Amino acid sequence: QVQLVESGGGLVQAGGSLRLSCAASGRTFSSYAMGWFRAAPGKEREFVAGISRVGASTYFADSVKGRFTISRENAKNTVYLQMNSLKPEDTAVYLCAAGAVWGSWAYWGQGTQVTVSS
Repeated sequence: QVQLVESGGGLVQAGGSLRLSCAASGRTFSSYAMGWFRAAPGKEREFVAGISRVGASTYFADSVKGRFTISRENAKNTVYLQMNSLKPEDTAVYLCAAGAVWGSWAYWGQGTQVTVSS
């Protein structure tokens, strides 16, 4: 069982930056690939970024490539999402997820709200 808690959301002006954190419980954090997703009102939840178990590989949605980076510190059981050059369309609840198998996201956090004003 893995419990995930996101933090770092907030209100920011367009062009600004935020760093989201996702802290995981348990001693097997490095066994899981980690992903960030977002859910905006009236839209389906979408994949934003993902990182492999030891951080060797990262993946990004086209909409955030070049603006967002994902990283992890396995010693701290934490994954980060650095978001730069934020746009109003990035406004959403951001959730982190963990999966023992890439693409099979078994555990989810509650989410943190990100609001980007124009």
